[in-house]
Amino acid sequence: MSFLVSEELSFRIPVELRYDTCDPYAVRLTFHLPGDAPVTWAFGRELLVDGVGRACGDGDVHIAPAEPDTFGDVLIRLQVGADQALFRSSAVPLVAFLDRTDKLVPLGQEGALSGFDAHLAEVLARILAEEQSAG
Repeated sequence: MSFLVSEELSFRIPVELRYDTCDPYAVRLTFHLPGDAPVTWAFGRELLVDGVGRACGDGDVHIAPAEPDTFGDVLIRLQVGADQALFRSSAVPLVAFLDRTDKLVPLGQEGALSGFDAHLAEVLARILAEEQSAG
């Protein structure tokens, strides 16, 4: 992928795309920026699927085709507070990655994985309990 620093400056960085059937709704992108520790972002697989074809995303992750109505490059904007980073990737490797994830767990069938819903409820309950005890 290319890390777009400004309209005039960008540089290529290695990015690792991962999908784990233990968390079937999410994909992970790990960015390897020169001189920094790798940074991993997790977000919905469906967001990446939708973002290849049309602008989408609320909150910290926005994904959109670089050129509307054209299958080519995809822009991924990640934001934390006022800080943001913009990345550009060809759509082809993203679609190939998503195709492989679909072979593992077809889109829309994530909830059919044995025990996933119970595991998700357990994790969410633990997070809520931690937030309540901290607040």
